[in-house]
Formats: sequence, structure tokens, C-alpha cells
Amino acid sequence: MREFADKSPAEIRSLIRRNELTRPTAGMAKGFTQANMAILKKELAFDFLLFCQRNPKPCPVLDVTEPGSPIPQLIAPGADIRTDIPKYRIYRHGELVEEVTDILKYWEDDMVAFLIGCSFTFEHPLMNNGIPVRHIEENCNVAMYKTNIPCAKAGRFEGPVVVSMRPIPEKDVVRAVQVTSRFPSVHGAPIHIGNPAHIGVKNINKPDFGDAVTIKDGEVPVFWACGVTPQAAAMQVKPELMITHAPGHMLITDVRDEQFGVL
Repeated sequence: MREFADKSPAEIRSLIRRNELTRPTAGMAKGFTQANMAILKKELAFDFLLFCQRNPKPCPVLDVTEPGSPIPQLIAPGADIRTDIPKYRIYRHGELVEEVTDILKYWEDDMVAFLIGCSFTFEHPLMNNGIPVRHIEENCNVAMYKTNIPCAKAGRFEGPVVVSMRPIPEKDVVRAVQVTSRFPSVHGAPIHIGNPAHIGVKNINKPDFGDAVTIKDGEVPVFWACGVTPQAAAMQVKPELMITHAPGHMLITDVRDEQFGVL
């Protein structure tokens, strides 16, 4: 991942578009915001927008495309959300049926894409403060878990909050909270620190999405709200069709982190 830290968003999206890069995007394009994605038919778009508005911690909306347009005009006007994400997931009636590297054959003229803030955005600020980010160190995906925390229902949409977890040295937990709280548009401060069982995570070594990472002696599991939450909602609500990014495989935008930060 680190070999892509200094590449521009456009360079990385070009590699992705040519299927030369299909791995998780953590650590790539240092200084630029990354985004989760969910695509729905126009008839469900208002309900989903309302769901995001009522659940801003796991679902902070950065951009919404015009119906039928694959271009996220606000955050990456040179991107095409049909081809510029490393991996996509296709859900039909709540079931994951396929994982693909582009969605050209699935795209329809009444589809609306939602781009949602991603916690990868604040990982370079964490590292700049001397706080390790384990999944980047171990060259794997971040660990993500369904919780027992319910989202606020909106229209047809409901489901559990999903969280991402990073092991933080105990001495650095307060600083990690301070750093990430500066980025409310990409999940902000953690929603839980410590015992995973308190939020319904039964086995920290078996994430629901992503990869398990090493938790060292003297480290505390810290949990941030996660933009994979819409996928958990899709599994529960079962819309006819919903297309999402594969967990950890984000759209790298042209917007610098500072635009979504509070300095």
C-alpha cells in the first residue's frame, strides 16, 4: 500500500480503471479523502438520503450523483464510479451475489450513487502524530464488525451500525480521539473504546468484513463508525438491487483531507 502513498488520485484511479490495481486503498494518495459508495435505483434514493441524514456518524454524505450520471461532480469530477473503485459488490434482495472490478454492465439510467466519508481519510493524520495504523503496517484490509447499535430507521432503511477497529497503544488513545474528532465528515471521533462485547462484537479475531489484525500487549481496540453500514442495511432491508464498494476498496477523490477537517 505504501508504494501508492505519493501517487495522485487521478494516477491511482487510472490504474484501477485498467484493472491494474484491485487491492484495498488504505494508505494510498496521501492527503486525499477516500469515499465509500452505495448505488440504488432512483425510487429508493430519497429514503436512503434520509437514512444517511439521520445517521451522520456512520453515513456522512460527501456527494450524490445525478440520476443516471456516473460522475461525482463535487469530489472527483474526473472520476467514473462505474470503473474507478478496485472492487464492487452486487447485492440482490439483500444477498451478496457477485464481486466485480467494474459495474458497466449493471449500470442503468435511473441509478443514483451516494459517496460516503471513509475513515481511511484520517489515517495519515494519525500516523503523522506517531500513532500506528496496524492494517497499513500489515498490508491488509481494516477489520470491520457489525454491532448491536441500531441505526435510526428512515423509510425502508434500517440496520446495525458497522464499525472499523484500530488497535491503539493505551498511551495514545486520547490523542487518537483528538486527531480523528477533527474529521466529522469522515466519521470523526470513535464511538467505542475497549471491550468489544459491549457493542456486540463477540470475537475480535473474526471481523464481519475485512481482515483481522494483530492487537499487541498494551494496545486497546478502538472503534469508529464505518461506511460499510449501508451494506448491513442492504442485507436487512433487501432492496431488489444495491451496488456498493467492496469493504476497504474506496473511491479516491480529488478533495484534500483538510476540506473535511476542523482545524
